[in-house]
Amino acid sequence: MKNIKHIFLNEVTDQIKSKEAKKFVAVELGYHLKETKKVWIEKGLSESEAEIKAVEQMGSPVKLGQQLNKLHRPKIDWLLVILFVTTLGLGFLPLFSLGYMNEGHFSTFKMIIALISGTAALGIMLIDYRKWKKHGWVFYTIGMLILFLLRFFSNTTVNGLPLLRIPPITFESLMAVPFFFLAWASFFSNNRFKVWQFGILLLIPLFFFLALPSVSNAYIYTVMVFVMLWWSTFTRKTVLFIWSFSFSILILLGVISWNTLKDYQLVRFLAFLNPEKYYDGAGYLILRAKDLLSKAGWFGNHLDKQVFIPEAHTNFVFVSFTYYYGWLFAIALVVILSLFVARIIVVMNKIHDPFGKLLLIGAVALYGVQLGTNVGMSLGVVPLISMSLPFISYGLMPTLLNSILIGVVLSVYRRKDITSNQGFI
Repeated sequence: MKNIKHIFLNEVTDQIKSKEAKKFVAVELGYHLKETKKVWIEKGLSESEAEIKAVEQMGSPVKLGQQLNKLHRPKIDWLLVILFVTTLGLGFLPLFSLGYMNEGHFSTFKMIIALISGTAALGIMLIDYRKWKKHGWVFYTIGMLILFLLRFFSNTTVNGLPLLRIPPITFESLMAVPFFFLAWASFFSNNRFKVWQFGILLLIPLFFFLALPSVSNAYIYTVMVFVMLWWSTFTRKTVLFIWSFSFSILILLGVISWNTLKDYQLVRFLAFLNPEKYYDGAGYLILRAKDLLSKAGWFGNHLDKQVFIPEAHTNFVFVSFTYYYGWLFAIALVVILSLFVARIIVVMNKIHDPFGKLLLIGAVALYGVQLGTNVGMSLGVVPLISMSLPFISYGLMPTLLNSILIGVVLSVYRRKDITSNQGFI
């Protein structure tokens, strides 16, 4: 008789296939049985009689287990998976239009990128994201270690950015971003996290990003943190104060540093404001992008293989995509890429776990700032920086970063019915 509760729980959980759901159901159902047992004891039954009554009240353990198995079965967001696979496929189109698919290096490496990215997203989806919550300091330390190694031990540079090559791995500053993403989700979900800690932990990586220098990564890192801040455990009043104070400091630093800008930095900024005046220098890329977009038409220039498009498969991939396939296809591409943001926001409204919600918010911020900046840069409304178009630009790390974000979203979605259905009986 003493083991009737355990026998009942075992019969229920035997019907549940997911190991994660088994543990969740056992804890929740055990708690419910304990509370029901107390009620019967208060009515005058003995402990053993009360336990029998509580178990009987649950009904058939097999039927209950089957119902709970259906309710708590891990889910896959197939819409997000379809979007992910579709955009990985669309990433090959710029290589076709530029004639790069005929070159073994580009085509092979692009396929490897797609394979690695898909595997990463799948692998992360299968990991229980809740395990990450307790390891914020570990993730932060890993991110800082990457930046530290790049700052002091880099052994090569590409486009002015320091890299650390330890074959077969090449470390770059963008590798630190996903670790900081997980770290800040952990910090912001901690009720004991203080404002002074926020300030210190924000500025240290930012200093390293700027010292490398990697302005684009400093930019997306900052946007990510300040967007996630709104959904942190800090009060709205505190968040608004931090935003206002940070914005004021940014303006002050801008005013102070204006006279200390180097000539090429000043010219680059002025060229963004008035590219025609610097047509033979810093304004060339802006004017070239504007010219190509104006000639794209609705259906593009499929046969024009001789035109020169700077950074056609990386930072200006949207320009080359639009020029060759037309504005109709370009608009469709932006819509497809924007559906990621829309879908994650929809999923966010179904998540009640604060840590899971913070992960989704951070994913939206990181993905959205890349998408908006790259398209805006191509259209001439955002200053030129090194920024990839998610899943479309050529390159391993940018694609892998966004694949990791998709994997995190899929991991949270997969467990939404395990973390949000408290008190399901």
